[in-house]
Amino acid sequence: MIRAAIAVASALLVAFIVLPLAGLVLHLEPRAFAAALATPSARNALRLSVVTTALSLGLTVAFGTPLAYALARGRFPGRRVVDAVVDLPIVVPPAVAGLALLLVFGRNGTLGPALHALGITLSFSTAAVVMAQVFVASPFYVRAARGGFTTVDRTLEAASETLGMGPLRTFAYVTVPLAAPALLGGLVLSWARALGEFGATIMFAGNLTGISQTLPLAVYLDLESGDVAGATALAVTLVALSLAIVIAVRALARD
Repeated sequence: MIRAAIAVASALLVAFIVLPLAGLVLHLEPRAFAAALATPSARNALRLSVVTTALSLGLTVAFGTPLAYALARGRFPGRRVVDAVVDLPIVVPPAVAGLALLLVFGRNGTLGPALHALGITLSFSTAAVVMAQVFVASPFYVRAARGGFTTVDRTLEAASETLGMGPLRTFAYVTVPLAAPALLGGLVLSWARALGEFGATIMFAGNLTGISQTLPLAVYLDLESGDVAGATALAVTLVALSLAIVIAVRALARD
């Protein structure tokens, strides 16, 4: 009975996830798909999504890896507070995140006048898209990396240092490879979250074609204008990109 209940519950949840995604494909017309992706707005949205998510992922790794290592190994005052703050963007609604970014970095925000004096405008720009993505997606990488660094056997790191490897080389050649599965998992989650970001982006960066209109925003715009075929085509593209990245990273993790 227990096995049957587990099987039924699992099958129902999997079906609930698969059916809507399958519905996207079933409602997709091949000719409409090709026509929708051939439009300049769709190409711009796809290019912008790829570029901004690559930039946000690079920033997340560059700044999130040291933070995750410090949270996993460090013992410093306020560590628990920092740990909680890093997790906040996961539970904060995206629209709230976008509003917060706008009120700080917008033209009339807290730092707006200082940035304007330096000739820098962040809101409603491509930079704003990257900032929104980093804000909402970086915690997923930091959480996974923190867990990965925690599980690394420190005796192996100590052995590496006794054999003449300095701290940086030990980190690069021992710690990171041992934590690699967790790091790659965090990268996938962070990238997927950045790719699907909508609320913070539209609040802080707007929905400007070629500037801040990523694929999720293009889907929303097509649906609002009544172009269901175009919205479906872009939605299927998003799903295909996400699936391809997940498969590729899992293959690398197995290797």
